[in-house]
Amino acid sequence: MATMKTPKGTPEPKAGKAGVRRHNLSLVLRTVHEAGETTRAAVAARVGLTRAAVSSLVEQLLESGLLVESGKTFSGQAGRPGTVLKPADTGPAGLGVELNVDYVSVCVADLGGADRVRRTVRLDNRALAPVEVLRRAAGVAADVLAEAAERDLRPTGVRLALPGLVAGGTVQQAPNLGWNRVDADALFARALAAARPAGAPALPVASDNEANVAALAELWFGDLGDVRSFLHVTGEIGVGGAVVLDGELLRGAHGFAGEIGHLTVRPDGPRCRCGSNGCLERYAGQSALLRAAGARGIDVLVRRAEEGEPRALAALDEAGRMLGVAVSGAVNLLDPQAVVLGGTYPRLMPWIAPAAEAELARRVVSGLWAPAKGRLRAATGTADAARGAAALVLRDILSDPLAYGG
Repeated sequence: MATMKTPKGTPEPKAGKAGVRRHNLSLVLRTVHEAGETTRAAVAARVGLTRAAVSSLVEQLLESGLLVESGKTFSGQAGRPGTVLKPADTGPAGLGVELNVDYVSVCVADLGGADRVRRTVRLDNRALAPVEVLRRAAGVAADVLAEAAERDLRPTGVRLALPGLVAGGTVQQAPNLGWNRVDADALFARALAAARPAGAPALPVASDNEANVAALAELWFGDLGDVRSFLHVTGEIGVGGAVVLDGELLRGAHGFAGEIGHLTVRPDGPRCRCGSNGCLERYAGQSALLRAAGARGIDVLVRRAEEGEPRALAALDEAGRMLGVAVSGAVNLLDPQAVVLGGTYPRLMPWIAPAAEAELARRVVSGLWAPAKGRLRAATGTADAARGAAALVLRDILSDPLAYGG
């Protein structure tokens, strides 16, 4: 079962018996969620509560529909075999909506973190007003919610993953969409309410930068092993970035950390939509790369590269080189364990990775002690921004089960 690693630290219980029990319900639910499958005895050993206390908490979570008993037994510890517990695959769930420049991807994840309903629609969002883009995204989300309801899944909230500087529900700037100070949360909430059946409950909406959410998805669902500090770089129409240090997302003073796509790699380079010159995405973003290669799409670019077409190979080599220049600066500054390339980059790794790794080897000052080769890795295909956004809703449920069960 897919599980979402819970954040470090445990929230302090509120005063009083009711607050302590609320805290302990969250503790037990998060422990089962992280294990995927476990027993009452194993939970008690993990959280430091008595078996009787854990059994009482488990019964309440079972009655609330947040946990289920699988019917299996497990005898891996002393004493009688215990019935296996796992997160419910029906009931409360998370809805994630990734809105990018040329597509919308929507998914519903169940309480175990599994991607249960998914729909991706190719939409060119560049020429439309923000209200229309968000209306179309809400229409896709409404269709996904209808399918989720047929599977007895009930999302409790929505998280938007958006390509730009996002703070407090507002897209302060999204250069590739031409957005400035767009109240995305409110616009999407109204559009979703209009698209859903009459009488359907309103869902709370929150938003984040899509690269941040993709990095969290990689942390929670990816194949990183023991890697807990990494730079995540997403290649789409533009280039997004996020930094995870010791298992925590680095947001910066204003929530805008990680914008590697707008790191200058050539001060005298071409003008970027952000207003600067020579930004990384003017060389390694999908639009720039396809233009340099003379290709109409990534499929065409890959085919030409496989055939050894010189223009395609030169464009990919240049993109990889500029990516390496930008990434090496981040590696020198942050010393991550790995650099994870997502979006379209995994398909292009055979051609962009050699040039990028060559720049890393040349520019990273710690290369003598921690060789750059092998630091670059492709993102996990199932760990994307839509799934990460849905998982952020799940974190709310895990933090306060009483607010969502029943």
